[in-house]
Amino acid sequence: MALPDWTVTLVATASFFFFLYLCVRHRRKGQALWRKLLCTIMARTEKPLFRIAYTLYTKTRLGYMYYKRQMRKAREHYPAGHSTAQPMEVNGIKIIPIPVLSDNYSYLVIDTAASVAVVVDPADPQTEEGVTLEAILCTHKHWDHSGGNKGLKRIHSSCRVYGNAADNIPGLTHPLSHKDSVRVGRMHFKALFTPGHTVGHMIYLLEGQVVDAPSSLFSGDLVFLSGCGRMFEGSATTMLSSLDTVASLSDETLLWPGHEYAEDNLLFAAEVEPRNAARENKSQWVLQQRGQKLCTSPSTIGEERQYNPFLRSHSADLHLALGVQQFQDEDWTQFRARVLEELRKRKDLFNRR
Repeated sequence: MALPDWTVTLVATASFFFFLYLCVRHRRKGQALWRKLLCTIMARTEKPLFRIAYTLYTKTRLGYMYYKRQMRKAREHYPAGHSTAQPMEVNGIKIIPIPVLSDNYSYLVIDTAASVAVVVDPADPQTEEGVTLEAILCTHKHWDHSGGNKGLKRIHSSCRVYGNAADNIPGLTHPLSHKDSVRVGRMHFKALFTPGHTVGHMIYLLEGQVVDAPSSLFSGDLVFLSGCGRMFEGSATTMLSSLDTVASLSDETLLWPGHEYAEDNLLFAAEVEPRNAARENKSQWVLQQRGQKLCTSPSTIGEERQYNPFLRSHSADLHLALGVQQFQDEDWTQFRARVLEELRKRKDLFNRR
């Protein structure tokens, strides 16, 4: 017999406060224990405690309150941002990475000729650049990617908020489907539906041929430099299809991810493919950048195909390194999904060390 809705809410709320109690208790024992506890819970996406915490974070005001607290702490700890980022401008299209929270990036994309702009994943609504903000492109619902939507909308009342309706994005005004276009000034963005991290995750391709420049992909939490997002709301097969969407783009496409995870991701890649020369070369560059707290974005899709293990589920070298083999009755897509699932499990264990 199904439980009444109010009992489910009661159990979820009680579990959440018990979770907070554990967090506070562990935090008093030291920051390392606090981080370890949180990483352990977040890594175990199949566990009931995680599912409760995740539901409360994504679907209730408790999640928004937690996000606001994290934002306040980040502003205190990183008054100038967690990283130093340099704008990139090609033929009058300017991309400004904006460090927010402890490791997120929002992106302000400006048509300098028309002084109009788009912002991707505005976690912090306080950013100002003196341009007319015409659109918000939101990759997914998580507060660290969507928490600034309503605040910016209040400041720029005519601003349109784009995203996928399946994700219940805050302030959404213009729902998008796969391959829909968004145009602002000379900037043409193509929305690509890439579920897996969330049910409605989307990425945005700024088409370069329109302005005689390399295309730029704003990938949210789907793909990072040498990594990919957790599969919170999708199967490995679903995530594989989304990753293949990224891998199909041209080598020259610039990748602008939603987090500064490059150093840790490359350390993990070194474990699974220690003889990958492209990974080793990129690691040396990233260590230099992060030693000065410099942003590691953008990379390119061509680079990622060489060293990002999550884009290399087809690689015989990776299969050998992981010790996985295709079963006799297993089709190629099923096998690659199993490789991806194995990679994700190992990465989650790596994060919990």
